[in-house]
Parts: sequence; C-alpha cells; structure tokens
Amino acid sequence: MELLVQYHDGSESVGPLGSTMSQGIIKEEILLDDLKYYFMSPCEKYRARRQLPWKLGVQILKIVMITSQLILFGLNNQLVVSYKEENAMTFKNLFLKDYSGVDEEDYSVALYSQQAVYDSLFYVLDQYRQLGRLSVGPISYAEEDGKLLPLVICKEYYKRGNVEPSDDAYDIDAQLEKVCMTHDPTNVSQWKAENVSFFNLEFYRLVDIKITFQLKGINLQTVRSHELPDCYVFFVTITFDNQCHSGKIKIFLDIDALSSACKNWMISGTAQKNTHYLLVFDGFVILVCLTSAVLCTRSIVLAVKLLQRFSRFFRENYNHKVCETDQKEFLNGWYVLVIVSDAMAIVGSILKMEIQAKSLTSYDVCSIFLGTSTLMVWVGVIRYLGYFQKYNVLILTMKTAFPKVIRFCCCAGMIYMGYTFCGWIVLGPYHEKFEGLSRVAESLFSLVNGDDMYTTFAQLKDKNSLVWLFSRVYLYSFISLFIYMVLSLFIALITDAYDTIKNYQKNGFPMTDLQRFLREQKDFPPGEEGSEMDTETGMGHPALCCCRRAPSNDDIILIS
Repeated sequence: MELLVQYHDGSESVGPLGSTMSQGIIKEEILLDDLKYYFMSPCEKYRARRQLPWKLGVQILKIVMITSQLILFGLNNQLVVSYKEENAMTFKNLFLKDYSGVDEEDYSVALYSQQAVYDSLFYVLDQYRQLGRLSVGPISYAEEDGKLLPLVICKEYYKRGNVEPSDDAYDIDAQLEKVCMTHDPTNVSQWKAENVSFFNLEFYRLVDIKITFQLKGINLQTVRSHELPDCYVFFVTITFDNQCHSGKIKIFLDIDALSSACKNWMISGTAQKNTHYLLVFDGFVILVCLTSAVLCTRSIVLAVKLLQRFSRFFRENYNHKVCETDQKEFLNGWYVLVIVSDAMAIVGSILKMEIQAKSLTSYDVCSIFLGTSTLMVWVGVIRYLGYFQKYNVLILTMKTAFPKVIRFCCCAGMIYMGYTFCGWIVLGPYHEKFEGLSRVAESLFSLVNGDDMYTTFAQLKDKNSLVWLFSRVYLYSFISLFIYMVLSLFIALITDAYDTIKNYQKNGFPMTDLQRFLREQKDFPPGEEGSEMDTETGMGHPALCCCRRAPSNDDIILIS
C-alpha cells in the first residue's frame, strides 16, 4: 500500500509524538491520505508522485489512434457504399425500359398498358442476353462449377378468377399459384418458342412477376487507395407489382450485394504492403485498448476496496453509515464508459483486420463498433475537463437535470405517441408524411423543431373536407402544445439546473460526510439522513466532487 506522508518545514515529523500515536489514529491518517490521493486530479497526482500520469497518457494515445483508425476505415467504407449505389443505378438504367434516372416514390417505373408490360418484360430479357456488349463496367454472369446460373422468371396469380366490372360481378379464388421458368441467354429463339404460353398474361389474375438473376463484379476503385479489390455477387430482383389491380403496375429493382475475397488475383505496386501496415496498426490499437481496459478495471477494484475501508472505519469509529451519495463518489461511471468503449474498439478492430485480410465483409457491423467506440472515447474526454471548475458546468448541469428530464420525457412521450398513432390512422391515406408510424414520428419531431411546417400543411390532399378540417385541428394543437408548452418546460428544467449549479459554484457546495472527513472536520450530523443532500437540487450528485474537493497541498509526496 502506497502511503501519503506529509512533510512540515522540509523535515519529517519524527519524535515522541509519533511514537505515542494510537493504532486507531494511525489507521485514520492512512485512510485520510489514501482518500485524498484517490480524489486528486492527474495534475495533483503528478505533483504528489513526480511521475507521469500513465492512465491519462494511454487515453490520449487511444483517442489519436482510434480516431485515425476510424478515418481510414471510413474512407474505405465510402468507396464500398458508392460502388454498391452506383451499380444499383447502373442496373436500373440497363434493365428497366424508359427509366428516367430518378425513382418515383418507392418504385422505379410505372406501367399503364398491357403492351408496355410486355415490352418492359422482354426488354429485361434482351438486355440480360446482351449484357457483355452493353455494360461498361467489369460485370459478368454468375457461374457455379463452370456452369452459368440462369435467370429465373416467376409469376404469381390467383388460382381462378372472373371479373366483370360492368356487371359489378366477380368470381375470385384467393389462393395464389406460382409458376417459374428459367431463361438461357445463349439460346433465345428456341426458348421463346417453347414458352409462349407462359407470357400469355391474364392481368385481372396476375399479382406480380419477379425476375431474379445473379451477376458478378470487381470493385477496382479500391486500388487507388492501396487496398486489395473485393469481388461482388449481385442478387438482382426485378418485380412487376400488380397487387393493387388499379391499372398501374409498378416496377421495383432491388439488389443485394455480397462481397468476398477474389480467388485468383495478382496485383503489383504497394497495395499488398499497405495492407500489412494497416494490420500492424490495428493490432497496436487493440493492444492500447487492452491496456486502457486493464488500467480502468484496476481503478474500479481499488475504488471498491477503498470504499469498503471507508465504510468500515465510519461504522466502527463514528457508528455512522456512509450515505448513498458518498458511496457514488467512489463508483466512477467514466471508467465503465471507457471499458465499454475499449471492448467495442477491440471487436471493431478485429473485424477491420478480418476485412483487410479479406476473410470477412461485414462493413456495416464493423462501422457500428468503430463508430460507437469513437463516440464514447471522445465523450470520455469531458471527464478530464471536469477537474476544472470553469469547464465542468456542462457535466454538472446535465447530471443534475437528468432525473427530472427523464421523468418529463416519459410524460411528454405518452402525448407524443398518442399524436403519432392518431396521425397515422387518420392522415396516413392522404399525406405522404403520415404513411407509416416511423414516418409520422419523424414528421412530428421535425415539426417540434420548426422544420418544414408550411409544406406539411400544404401537402395534405383536400379532397375530403372532414379529414382536411381534422388535419388543421391536429397540426395546430400539436404544434402549439409541444412548441409553446412542452419544449419550453423542457428548456426550463435545464435552465433551472444550470442556475442551481452556478449558484453553488458562487456560494459553495454543501459538504457531505466524505468532504468533512477529507477536510478533517469530525462534526458529523447524527444519522444517515442528516448527511444526505437533496438530489433533486443536484447537491448530492457524484460529479460535484470535482469542484467541491479541497485542493491538495504541494508538500504532500507519495512514498512506498
């Protein structure tokens, strides 16, 4: 155990007084010194030990390395995302007849005549047959065991149907049937002759037609960033949707891209060497994160042991139980945040190394781990700013207002959910911003922040007068309630917490038992309730320890 020994006038206080100290006083002095050292800032610990704060140094190094790692991976990930998006646009222009280049709502092309359906259907087949002569990119047919994977066409229709709109009569068997066939692009003339009946479509029975095929491509643009290219398999699905039977058939084109390591490749230059450097860098990031996690775990264990000593001492000497507020002073939540961020950074770095080595292609999963860990690392920097009274106002305000804000948000959320469900069921059929529950919630959140108000009012279709009148009452009441009342009260809660913190910083924070003990004031109030502070006003928050703490003396050094 490292002890803090105080020097007076440059000489150690050794004499009869020291030899006659009781064992209890010695234990109290040791505990007091350990507590003072525990609550020191890194600068104060440096003045006491005359050693560099290694934990702080590791955190600074980790911030630099994780941020650099994130930037490098983000630049590479942008190339992957842009490659997939541009291929999706390429396939739409190649396989969809009369595609304008811009999707209409959630579909790409709309057809309104039978001839247009046939023309678009055969256009897909012809373009697929001529793919090798049409595409300007490295795209080809997918093969398996040396054999071409065929294009598959499936049509789904009602088992039996007879519709006569003029007589207001229909006879429909709702059971669906599905018929599929394959298309061989190498033998088109014979294939069309053998499958004439398949394309004899009865549109009043037709539900949809799906064309699926696989293509392969290579993302060569990564060579410019000294990365090994990935090979991709594109699962393309073209759907002729006639579920509404409204006279409008919508065409959807969806792709699912699966990347993998190329089997046979040869590349010259610096790409392979650069990959090795990145793997070494990622390994060093893992080592730094492991070191950080071990140091923080050690600090948590030492804090728990120190809390047990402090609680036992109070119970034995003062018959006094340590209040919950003082117990929270020892349980540093920042250490937990650092450990979680380290764990996520380690997992993300391992995934990144696997991606660099072309063993995995989980770019999205890796992005989540690396992005979240970087967020937590930068948030953790606030802990060190909290040691300075002029910089810790944000931390103290947030933690003081947090309990009230959570309770307030729970109450306001009930009203918000009510408006969400009501807007979806009533306005959904008439307004594109209210078509789904998630879209309704997003639209209402935008309205709370004053975004796109006029457009929301103007886009409502006024064909139904009752719904139009309801929409005005709905929107006006929601905007008035949440902007003028709910949002104002929300800001008032935070402002009140800020004023409380500023007042305490000006006039001083009320002291807990722990602060009295650190300042060697032994007049503890009787009973546990007398030593607790009002957590509603923020006085009992553990974060306030940074600014209430007594400054350490320069004549304190650390010895073993």
